[in-house]
Amino acid sequence: MAKYNHKSIEKKWRKYWDKEKIYQTKEDKSKPKYYVLDMFPYPSGAGLHVGHPKGYIATDAIARMKMMQGYNVLHPMGWDAFGLPAENYAIANKMHPAEATKNNIKTFKKQLELLGFTYDWYREVNTTDPKYYKWTQWAFLQMFKRGLAYESYEPINWCPKCQTGLANEDLEDGKCERCGSEIERKPMRQWVLKITDYADRLLNDLDKLDKWPAPIKEMQRNWIGRSEGALIRFPVIARSEATKQSYGNEDIASSSPTARSRNDNLEVFTTRPDTLFGATYMVIAPENSLIENCKLEIENLEEVNEYVERSKKKSDLERTDLAKEKTGVELKGVKVVNPANGEELPIFVADYVLTGYGTGAIMAVPAHDERDFEFSKKYGIPIREVVAPLIVNEKGEDAFKKDAPIIERDAVVCVVKHWSEDKYLGIRWLKNDWQGFVIGGIEAGEDTSVAGIREITEETGYKNVEYIKPLGSIVHSKFFQALKKQNRFAHFVPLLFKLKDGEMDNIAEEEKNLHEVMWLSPEEVGKFANREDMRIIWKRVFENECYAENGVSINSDFLNELSTVEAKEKMIQWLEEKKIGQRKVQYKLRDWVFSRQRYWGEPIPLVHCEKCGVVPVPEKDLPLELPKVKHYEPTGTGESSLANIEKWVNTKCPVCGGPAKRETNTMPQWAGSCWYYLRYIDPNNDKALVDKEREKYWSPVDFYVGGAEHATRHLIYARFWHKFLFDIGAVNYDEPFTRLQNVGLILAEDGRKMSKRWGNVINPDAVVEDFGADAMRVYEVFMGPFDQPCAWSTQGLVGAKRFLEKVWALKEKALQNAILTPTQSGERSPRAQILGDSSITPQNDNEKITTLLHQTIKKVTDDIENMRFNTAISQLMILVNEMTKEDQLLLTPYSLLLKLLSPFAPHIAEEIWAELGNKESIFLSDWPAYDAELAKDAEIILAVQVNGKLRDILTVSADISEEEAKQTALASEKIQKWLEGNQPKKIIYVKGKLISIVV
Repeated sequence: MAKYNHKSIEKKWRKYWDKEKIYQTKEDKSKPKYYVLDMFPYPSGAGLHVGHPKGYIATDAIARMKMMQGYNVLHPMGWDAFGLPAENYAIANKMHPAEATKNNIKTFKKQLELLGFTYDWYREVNTTDPKYYKWTQWAFLQMFKRGLAYESYEPINWCPKCQTGLANEDLEDGKCERCGSEIERKPMRQWVLKITDYADRLLNDLDKLDKWPAPIKEMQRNWIGRSEGALIRFPVIARSEATKQSYGNEDIASSSPTARSRNDNLEVFTTRPDTLFGATYMVIAPENSLIENCKLEIENLEEVNEYVERSKKKSDLERTDLAKEKTGVELKGVKVVNPANGEELPIFVADYVLTGYGTGAIMAVPAHDERDFEFSKKYGIPIREVVAPLIVNEKGEDAFKKDAPIIERDAVVCVVKHWSEDKYLGIRWLKNDWQGFVIGGIEAGEDTSVAGIREITEETGYKNVEYIKPLGSIVHSKFFQALKKQNRFAHFVPLLFKLKDGEMDNIAEEEKNLHEVMWLSPEEVGKFANREDMRIIWKRVFENECYAENGVSINSDFLNELSTVEAKEKMIQWLEEKKIGQRKVQYKLRDWVFSRQRYWGEPIPLVHCEKCGVVPVPEKDLPLELPKVKHYEPTGTGESSLANIEKWVNTKCPVCGGPAKRETNTMPQWAGSCWYYLRYIDPNNDKALVDKEREKYWSPVDFYVGGAEHATRHLIYARFWHKFLFDIGAVNYDEPFTRLQNVGLILAEDGRKMSKRWGNVINPDAVVEDFGADAMRVYEVFMGPFDQPCAWSTQGLVGAKRFLEKVWALKEKALQNAILTPTQSGERSPRAQILGDSSITPQNDNEKITTLLHQTIKKVTDDIENMRFNTAISQLMILVNEMTKEDQLLLTPYSLLLKLLSPFAPHIAEEIWAELGNKESIFLSDWPAYDAELAKDAEIILAVQVNGKLRDILTVSADISEEEAKQTALASEKIQKWLEGNQPKKIIYVKGKLISIVV
């Protein structure tokens, strides 16, 4: 038999597939469609390494199976070729980006073709092709005409190395995602897309995507960051000498707020308007315009400006790092008035507040916000509690039962300190698992401290108790009192006591049976208290406690005794009635900065006319192509290099015909990737972005595979872009991708990410040369769970090659049985009939192989559908090993094995399929179907335990009854030895798996 030669086989079949157009997608609407898509690559100069094709191999396996199952499959590929990386590579290699991109694509395409993918190259797209980006420009113009694209001059993220503006999504840990440089906040003219207009739909429609990974949806929810609250206006007032001079003789020091008013307000967005009475100071971002507006009134302006300058040098990540010490400077001479109570509040500038969320200002409520709490302690600012904790027990035997009656109770919680040691008194309830402090009811008219002393004496016997102080506000707690079978709504008054000495009285027997009393160190108390309400009270012993959760309003005038939800609603109504605030929904998501001050990107099809303003390029004049230039290096001035190309920039206004200038910013790399999946459907259409009838048939994408790193960039951008196209009637569906799957990284053999920096990159070309494309394909999906990272192993690749060699060796055994003499009766066994091979005779029919084969058909089919490729390959290996053991191998089982293997190793499967005498490609044959009855095992393995330990393993009939299984186990000599003549107390049978005998 000829040796398996992967080089000649793979070259032969790649040529055949291309010549016969096996993978060219047909527009056959009589068949069900299946659109499987890879996130198309950016073609870098480095080419592919072995980690890149993992996702492509997976989609290829799915595409091949779906083809054989009768689907009309669309599996395309193209190039995301605009953007900073391509331009930077070209600059470094002293080439034009167009030339560099063309060469890189050629390299990538050659590498992909080596792996034998089912890509329909007749539908190839390239985002740098003017015929393609004509429609990117067209979509932008539709947004511009509808007010979704606007010009902005706000500070943006500026990368000093890449010399361009970046969107928030282009940052990683507060730095440029491409080069790792610290970004700067720089005011600049740029174009912005109002993605925030779609924020609610982007958020709410995540619920439709039931075939997306939950972590990806959660990342998008967090990135969009919807918050409901209120916008509150705080009047700004001033007291400084500079203000007196500025405003003449006006008595700004009078007590009248009106006299001191600057007639402007500091606007603040807050999700907790219920805490307005607890605001004790304000904080503004260093970029807030209030500083400039009040520069005459700020007495320490130089100090403030110095702080602002220092803040500009910090990344957003540094500024918001929870672990760093909070810093700030008070704006002396300027205050605001709290509209709820008329209090004058100081204003601080602090870098932990950003302009990118809310209004760039916060009302600081230190009793109920960790950052504000830390800041107020540092600067000695008052802390006012306005929310009393409300704890609802939701787990365990004391979980609050919503449908049961509620008994309200006022009670004290007494933290008692030892008279001479640094220890505190702990109480353990003996009839349940409560651990905490002395608790007891407050009698009518009883002072809380008196109630506490009484309860301490009754429960512990200690006589000489001294009251020290209250421990903050009431702690409300809802729980189920299991002993009395009642829901309790307790209002705990926390108090601190100290014993004068250890003198004690005897306590009642009833109390002894209820509690265990012990003395604990502070560290021990922290572990001992096992209820949230008790833990909150314990923390108050040493310092003011910041409580940031929901609760009950206190010290808040008309909000007192309302729950947080009720208080929020009432406060918003009050603000709106007084016309000093309103209900507001805020997003963390920012509008999309859609400008790059670089050459290599789609030109923005707009013209600036002094007379007409900004006007769109007429659609008939699209595409607006990039000018062909020799020099395109970034200017670093905030303008694109296009601004220097006067012949291209200077034009006529499409409206008035007068002199005008073209927009010189270009679109970001993400522009072309927002909609590329639609162009695959109709790649040569010069009349529309996509034909609606074709799009209706092929959309949405059935299965999309790519990296999780695109969760909050490409996937949000593409969903936004698609929803806009849906709104204007360009597409038929409002979500682009039905099912999404992430790819786990393939790490280098040293366990690190493959990188030229580490010198651990493995080139797939060399792997294909030495081991073959099929071996690489099989190995990459066999390495481990598809969505998990795993390290490359050359030894594992060797194993994959040996597996394929085993499949190759089985060919000779199968061919020996290709022509068999029928039996005298000409009859075939039922199993042979189902396999569908007329030459199979009863004496040749191997029931063990047939059963395993049908089990394998089922498992491989299910595993490909569910992306469990590693277990599919494992099952195929088991089948091949069993076939190898057989003296004879029938042609039909072997043929079915080839079909199951073909999605993973298409070249070898195609070669053997042809050698078996088949005239058409294996991928034009039908995918195997399994028979549920034949997939059942004839025999099963039963584990037998005695007192929990494995003592025997039995092979029994698959249809054995429970009684027969038990009797067989008891009859085993090994089991009899462990029974030692004793009768079992119990025998537990787990059908098909286990018999557990208890002696």
